[in-house]
Amino acid sequence: MMLSNPAQPNQDVAIRLDALRRYFGSTKAVDGISLTIMRGEIFGLVGPDGAGKTTTMRLLTSIMEPTSGKAMVGGFDVVNDAESVKESIGYMSQKFGLYQDLSVIENLDFFADLYGVPGKDRAATYDRLLSFSNLTPFKRRLAGRLSGGMKQKLGLACALVHAPSILFLDEPTNRVDPLSRRDFWRILTKLHRQNVTIFVSTAYLDEAERCSRIGLLHEGKLLAVGTPAEIKCLMRGTILEVTTSSPRTAVTLLKHEFPADSVAIFGDRIHLAVENSELSMNDVNRILGRAKIAVEGVRSIPPTLEDVFVSMLAETNGSSYQLNISREAGKLE
Repeated sequence: MMLSNPAQPNQDVAIRLDALRRYFGSTKAVDGISLTIMRGEIFGLVGPDGAGKTTTMRLLTSIMEPTSGKAMVGGFDVVNDAESVKESIGYMSQKFGLYQDLSVIENLDFFADLYGVPGKDRAATYDRLLSFSNLTPFKRRLAGRLSGGMKQKLGLACALVHAPSILFLDEPTNRVDPLSRRDFWRILTKLHRQNVTIFVSTAYLDEAERCSRIGLLHEGKLLAVGTPAEIKCLMRGTILEVTTSSPRTAVTLLKHEFPADSVAIFGDRIHLAVENSELSMNDVNRILGRAKIAVEGVRSIPPTLEDVFVSMLAETNGSSYQLNISREAGKLE
């Protein structure tokens, strides 16, 4: 479901996918994705592990060829103009290739050599990138001695050393502490203000909220594309938030009385998608009261992206589907 078309006459297309597919035997890793991303957007590809995010990223960065369909990045065809694509973009994979026994500066030198950055431009470029990423005090430190968050910042600096206009980031904050994730996104916001197009994949729903637009991906298919606010408007009915002292037991009981795909646990809270909030509140109190589970609160709340994702997956599958929302900052699993 494509909700918003941000194209305007005075804007250029940065990335375009037309019925892009990549199959591995009978597995449809990317299944007919069509999408247009304009210059200057932060576009978030959102989905749990195995949704097809990394394969999509590899297709767009000319690392892998599609089974069928077409993709253009920066005006270049990802198959016919693969080398031009690679030279014009910045790409940071999940396991970015930093050299652990090289210092921060030496890693920057390596990538500057790789991209042919002129020697006369390097000092100013390094100063800007190190200041930008708050790595200046650590420029002589070996990459292997940096924290996880600092390694991610260095990886980003290396991906930006040749000043690309389009940046691809494949789950850049996975397994990084919350403070480092926040710092990393501050840097991305600064890049966005400089009109850099950012295509980022993530399983974190709070990161999706920071994007200009997002695409919800499941089993290689785009379920919806739009701004975070537009995606939330797809939610049917009302969300009840239930607070109890025994949320996991309560979820099991509620799934016996309500459609299983309408009930999900979010940390220590339960979200229940219902048509009539008042009647359903009474039902929740009755069901849990009968089991002698104390209900600390039941209230209607605005839907989150997690709620919409769970709802859309249930509709897509045509049966019960339970998406686990990790306690770690709303991460899809």
